[in-house]
Amino acid sequence: MAKRNRIISSGFGFFRRTRLHQLAAAFTRGSGAILMFHQVRPWVARDFAPNRLLEITPDFLDAVLTRLKELGFAVVDLDRALTMIANRAEQPFAVLTFDDGYKDTRDFALPILEKHAAPFTMYVTTGFAERTARLWWVELEEAIARLPRVKVSIAGRDLNLPASSAAEKSAAFATLYQILNAGSESDLLAVIAGLAREAGVDPQSIPRELCLDWAGIEAMARNPLCTIGVHTLTHPRLGKLDECAMREELAASRAIIEAHIGRPAPHLAYPVGNPVAAGEREFQAARELGFKSAVTTRPGMIFPAHDTRRTALPRLSINGNWQSLDFVEILLSGAPFALWNKGRLVA
Repeated sequence: MAKRNRIISSGFGFFRRTRLHQLAAAFTRGSGAILMFHQVRPWVARDFAPNRLLEITPDFLDAVLTRLKELGFAVVDLDRALTMIANRAEQPFAVLTFDDGYKDTRDFALPILEKHAAPFTMYVTTGFAERTARLWWVELEEAIARLPRVKVSIAGRDLNLPASSAAEKSAAFATLYQILNAGSESDLLAVIAGLAREAGVDPQSIPRELCLDWAGIEAMARNPLCTIGVHTLTHPRLGKLDECAMREELAASRAIIEAHIGRPAPHLAYPVGNPVAAGEREFQAARELGFKSAVTTRPGMIFPAHDTRRTALPRLSINGNWQSLDFVEILLSGAPFALWNKGRLVA
């Protein structure tokens, strides 16, 4: 994780020094971008914050929306964006998406979105609303924060990691995350549940504290700026599930959401959304189940060719570790992704 941050920092520094992204934007920006947010809330300073990348401040969200307008992006909802892709609209668009259904989307993001009259999509995990699913990445952070040492067995591999200091805790989190992400969904949930028990963390208290219940989601759905999207039943890495379970996560969550909000919910976000969690099998299933769009967490801009890849759309993560308008502008140029993908516009 530290190595990845160094690479990002180096690339960011290159573009900031040379301003080459400004010259490249006409060729690499494409039709626009789908921006990905998670939590929006005032920052509480702490030394150990491995999930900081999923959190930005309200002030930064406000600044990002202002910069989008300055750069000439039209902030539109997903339906309008799909039309703009098909029609090859000249003005670039930006779609704002918020994953998981957090209370702070209502409490801190919504006033800013209303100030800018900015439409947005909130992708809901039904199990978070019902307090039955687990925000395992938060569980893992809270458990390691409380433990002086992390002792676990994963697929026959015993780990004994120091966790006394913030640096040791960060290293332990990164090690466990990498190993668990490579393994099965059941192993991931079981290992983190064991650590939570040891640390005295109640997994169900986390969605109660952080996520909207159905009354809150239904109230958000009544806001004319808000589109409620689908984010599965339990937030699994779908690519780790068998075909039947994967399709159940998609279809059943959509039916539950539609029953609560009283309207169709044709837009999907794949949980975790990386190649391990969502691939061609999931893209095809989303098409066959009738979703109009589905977004990943793979980084990239949107191009006209995505009109035939509507269930495999990339997004730009507005990362809490990089709360810089220069960084956002560089991302929105599309230049970093053109370099990363060796000139391929649609991955």
